[in-house]
Order: sequence, then C-alpha cells, then structure tokens
Amino acid sequence: MAAQVGVRPPVRLVLAATTDLSYDQRMQRICGSLAAAGYQVQLVGWQRPASVPLVPGPYAQHRLRGFFQRGKLFYLEYNLRLLLYLLGERASLWACADLDAALPTWLRARLGGQPFVYDAHELFTDTPEVVGRPAVRRVWRWVEDFIVPRARLRYTVGPALARLFEARHPGCSFAVVRNVPVGEEAAQVVPVGPAALGPGASPRAIWPATLLYQGALNVGRGLEALLAAMPQVPARLVVCGEGDLSAQLRQQAAGLGLLASGQVEFKGYVLPAELRRLTAQATVGIMLLENAGLSYYYSLANKFFDYVQAGIPQLCIDFPEYRALCQQYPVAELVPDLAPATLAAALGRLLPGGQPGAHYQQLAAACRQARREWAWQREEQVLLELYRQVLS
Repeated sequence: MAAQVGVRPPVRLVLAATTDLSYDQRMQRICGSLAAAGYQVQLVGWQRPASVPLVPGPYAQHRLRGFFQRGKLFYLEYNLRLLLYLLGERASLWACADLDAALPTWLRARLGGQPFVYDAHELFTDTPEVVGRPAVRRVWRWVEDFIVPRARLRYTVGPALARLFEARHPGCSFAVVRNVPVGEEAAQVVPVGPAALGPGASPRAIWPATLLYQGALNVGRGLEALLAAMPQVPARLVVCGEGDLSAQLRQQAAGLGLLASGQVEFKGYVLPAELRRLTAQATVGIMLLENAGLSYYYSLANKFFDYVQAGIPQLCIDFPEYRALCQQYPVAELVPDLAPATLAAALGRLLPGGQPGAHYQQLAAACRQARREWAWQREEQVLLELYRQVLS
C-alpha cells in the first residue's frame, strides 16, 4: 500500500548502552520520554548470564549477546558487535550512554551523516576501576578526547560534572539532565517496625528500622565500612544489587555474624518496580562513596533522588553536589568520612534507640517538599528540548 501523501514517518532514534536494559532506569526514563514525545526509539544493551526477559514498553529494545562479560575482551567484543548491529539499522540520530559505547555509535552516525549524541552518566576516565590503572586510563582518555568534540549534543547528570567536562574540552558545552525518578504526588507512608522487614526477613530478630542500599556492589561504594558499622547499629540492612565485590561483602557479613542474625540481607538484582516498593518500605537510604576519583567526588547518583522520592531520609557522603542539594532541602544526614564509627554515630542521630527521632522527622518532611521539584517530569522537559534542537 502506498504511503499517505503529506504524512511524515516518525523520526527514529537509536540509543546504545553496555548495561542490562532491565535495570538501567536512566535509559528507561529517557527512552520512555522520547517515545511519548512521538519519536520512534530503539534502545540497545547487553545480554548478561542472569538477565531476565525484557518487559515490553513504548520503545523497541534489543540485547546484544557475546562470550565475555567483563574486562578488555568484553569492551572489544561489545564494540564490534554493536557496530555490526548498528550498520544494519537506520535512524535520524544516534546516541550512546558513556564512553564504552561511544566509538561504534559515533562511527555509525558519521557514516550516515546524522547527529551523534553523547550522554555522560559519569566521568568514565576517573571511576575507581579506571583511575588506578594508568595505561587503561590513557586509552579511555583518548576516547573521550576524540568523542566529545564530535558530538552534536552532550549532556550529563549534574552541574559539577558538566563544568568539569567543559573545562577539559574548551568550546564543548554540556547540558544537564539529572537522574531523578518519576515523581509521585501521593505521599508515601514509611512503615517502621516489623512491617518494614518485608519478605525473607529472619525470624530470629525483629529490627525496629530498616536501612536500604541500592546499586552496584563495587569498589568505592563504602559498603565494607557500612558492614563493619552494623554491629553497633540497631537496624536491619537490605542490600539490592550485585557487582565485583558481591562475594567479598557476603563473606564479610558472614564473618561478622550479620547473616546468621538476619541483620543483613543480600537480595541480589532487583527489578525497578520491586526496588521502588522496597525503598518505600525502608526507614533510611544509604548513599555512600569513597573519594576514589573525580567521577565519584562530583557524582549525582540516581539513588539519592530515589530515596527522596520515596520520602525517606538517607545517610549520605558529604560531597559537593549532595551538599549543595541539602542546602536547598535538608534531606540527608551528611557524613565527612566512611569510618565505621562515623557511620554508626550518624545512624544513631537518625535512629536514637533504633527508632526515628525528631531529627529524622525533619529530614523526612524535607524529602516530601523536595520530591515535588526533584522529579523526572521536570527533567524530561529539558531532555526533549535538547533533542528537538539537535534534530531541527
């Protein structure tokens, strides 16, 4: 059947990431907003051994499959497979999330003469996994120096990282699209006590409060110090996520008796919908990082906003971006370092005797105010205007 005269086909966008798409909430939000705005969106990710089936959404999804899951061979294989896949696709714009997906995405855009978009989720060259390996860092720094000037549109997750990128690459402006969750107008009720334990809680102890950590179990996340502090904290800790330190952290928790007592539970990978439910049931969120590179020091992690949106105060490292946000809305108990004694004392201020105190209630009230402003409904307007401009 012939196409209708005067009817323009939807503009097609292809976005690539190295992540498992089931758990990448930033890419889910970005692609959902672009699709709702009328674009035809294809999101490309990577198939992991433990990947669950993709949930259908308003945009197309595709997972690349390969033999390697980490290290140099993974990045080499992913880039080759991504390039081969993209060569068979057609689009009006090509975008990547971070440097590890940048080169094949840029090359495909160049071959087709279409715009290339760089979405920097972090300062990739200064993550803990890279900054301590000079040769590897030099390679990724070369990729950054090559890619950034060639992008038609560049944006990142926070103003501090944007300023850092612009200082590194004079003449290359970076917009900011913060990694905040979709706002919920209804107030969340935070259960405290047995109701907060959720499925899988140990019957050997009833903890009056629940701490929740969500994210990767990797170097630099402060998790070793947090576990060391837990014997002095009258609360239960639920850990959602996996990573390079998964086995080591479980071994540490077992050695401290935290698994046998039920004080710490590792839930592994948790899908976004279930993670939101667990977050709303928690008493305190955990947002800790080590100063192990500029990427962490100037970060603006999605979990910070996830806790705020759920209405729960958090224990948070005192880094510049978090300090600036807490000056606007005091939603977190900031700590200057990750010494176990520091963490235990800070949690004691939030939960004197294991129960939320007056200070906790003040922070919770600030969360309820802040979540009206720190919501994806605002950030997506910035995102859509950026894409409108680059495609016009």
